[in-house]
Amino acid sequence: MKYNLFKFLKLLAFTVFFWSFASTLFIVIRFFAYGEEQGSAYVNPKNIIPITEWLDFGLILGIIIGVFYAVVEFSFEKYFSQRLNLALSIFLKLVIYLSILIISLSFITFIAEERMDIDLANEPGWWRTDPLFWLSTTYFLLTSLVFSFIRIANDKLGSGVFIKMLLGKYRKPQEEKRILMFLDLKDSTAIAEQIGHQKYSQFIQDCFFDLNKILRRYDAEVYQYVGDEAVISWTYKNGIKNNRCIGLFYSFQETLSKRSKYYQKTYGLNPRFKAGLHGGQLMVAEVGTIKKEIAYHGDVINTTSRIQNECNTYNENLLISNTLLDDIDLNRIYTSKTLGAIQLKGKQEIIDISAIHLE
Repeated sequence: MKYNLFKFLKLLAFTVFFWSFASTLFIVIRFFAYGEEQGSAYVNPKNIIPITEWLDFGLILGIIIGVFYAVVEFSFEKYFSQRLNLALSIFLKLVIYLSILIISLSFITFIAEERMDIDLANEPGWWRTDPLFWLSTTYFLLTSLVFSFIRIANDKLGSGVFIKMLLGKYRKPQEEKRILMFLDLKDSTAIAEQIGHQKYSQFIQDCFFDLNKILRRYDAEVYQYVGDEAVISWTYKNGIKNNRCIGLFYSFQETLSKRSKYYQKTYGLNPRFKAGLHGGQLMVAEVGTIKKEIAYHGDVINTTSRIQNECNTYNENLLISNTLLDDIDLNRIYTSKTLGAIQLKGKQEIIDISAIHLE
């Protein structure tokens, strides 16, 4: 509950800022482009009403749209994203946003008339033939596309990575200290044979949908999905803070457990996952030209994968390298159990690992 409130407030702050800026920018553009159009939309030439007056209303309009936008986006993401296809979701949002724009502009023009003693179009049905409304609608629809692009890019690349790509940070490989988790479905081959490949695909989709619900709560990013495996990443500092890299795994287990009735009814089984954790220095680079993405290179990746593979050997759900564990201050709800050393495939290097248990 607290996390959902925090998530909504974060989205609200972003949408209000974004739409306040977009609205005031529109006011500035219209003010200086008034010219010969002064008789069509407003009865007063622009030099009678100072721009500061209009900017106040632009800011109010931006706040109103931003609040409604946050409510709609949050509601669709939380309750409808898995039920509606993309085309229907876009259409419904378009209808809602158009309605919000009509109501918001009618409200603003009514207040502006009273405050500035001018005559503005706001009678019932005014928007059908008003050229300024359709100009505003076109502007806000284009701005909505920019807003959606930023959100999609952020979801695709991870929070903050999109801006770094725009600035060209990863065009030259950069060294970063990160934590990786290889999260893999247990008994995947047997499950695929049991329920068939079509249902299995839906099964994996449901599991990762549940995973995505909690990622932001633990400040985690998905590096990539590989079949029934997800590779999750943190900056080193964020990953060890409040045991986030460990807490994510057990929170995911709890989420799956709460939906056990759904999984049993739909697939006749409950999903179980295993994971390996490791951290250290690796290289981060922007790769590809047709389909650009951020890639990680270094021994940390191979080592983490190797640790995860040992889960079956030791019959454990979560294994971690001792080098990473030494930097984590385990709270009272977790305990660790040293298992010994493993040799990395193709190397002479030995690494000590431990199992993490929930009290």
